[in-house]
Amino acid sequence: MPANVETMMYVREKPWHGLGTMVAEAPTSADALRLAGLDWNVRQEEVRDLRGKAIPGYRANVRESDESVLGIVGERYKVVQNADAFRFTDELIGGDVRYETAGSLREGRQIWLLAKMPAEKLAGDEVEPYLCFTNSHDGGGAVRVCMTPVRVVCNNTLNLALQTATRAWAMRHTESVEAKLNEARNCLLHARKYMDGLSEYADAAARKKISDGDLRDILKEMFPLPEKPKERDEKRVKEATNAYYGLLLYAGHRPVPGYGMGSHQCHERFCLPQYAPPEHEKLCRKQLEPHYGRTSHDGQNDGTVHGAVNEERRR
Repeated sequence: MPANVETMMYVREKPWHGLGTMVAEAPTSADALRLAGLDWNVRQEEVRDLRGKAIPGYRANVRESDESVLGIVGERYKVVQNADAFRFTDELIGGDVRYETAGSLREGRQIWLLAKMPAEKLAGDEVEPYLCFTNSHDGGGAVRVCMTPVRVVCNNTLNLALQTATRAWAMRHTESVEAKLNEARNCLLHARKYMDGLSEYADAAARKKISDGDLRDILKEMFPLPEKPKERDEKRVKEATNAYYGLLLYAGHRPVPGYGMGSHQCHERFCLPQYAPPEHEKLCRKQLEPHYGRTSHDGQNDGTVHGAVNEERRR
């Protein structure tokens, strides 16, 4: 299936795919390992040809719980067991570490752990950053650790967390994960400094007012029209602009509209790859119709998101 989830655990909030084991409270590493279905080991075996002769330079990573072959790797490849991954994350963060999600992807070829970090204040809102650890058993990728606000629950959200992380650390499987602990701690320290800087930026942006004219200029840059626009170009820009305005008022940023942080948050969410303007338009209409309906009166509310925004400003 699209989520590529084999097994997983999560705290309270059910993922979009509905898979996995739900727990009421964030567990420790020992419990998370079991609840996520990650309590299995990987051993290495020789790779042999059809005549039974060993092929030099290669090893097969085999999952001991079901004898499935997870991947063929080079002879220098060092296995990082799932229990070692949890132990490494515990030591990296220190203290009473709790896990939000963890699981196995692509039939055990890749695993991830998502640990909760201390909450940060951004523009008055509490943000819960996570530390994400991911490891591949098929030789397809390095051990990676990153700080992220993304709640990883599937293959797509894992990729999003890794791609958008400002600070990340990686280690090849030819090295010892324990020996790299101090290097990873240093990376995490820089990530925490980044979060402190982001908090200062968010506070400043929350105080900065954005006029209607400034917002129109921003939208012209985001959704430019060609020199000789066709009807479909104008329709596309109008739909995108309407969706943006709808998000600004109704997608969780209220009462920030009119300030820099609201525009920034809206821009970031609008540009996420899994959200396209048509989906935004449907979402915004669904949220607006209970308040404003679909009809027009005196040209003030034409049933579009933009019309509803104008009505909201008059209130």
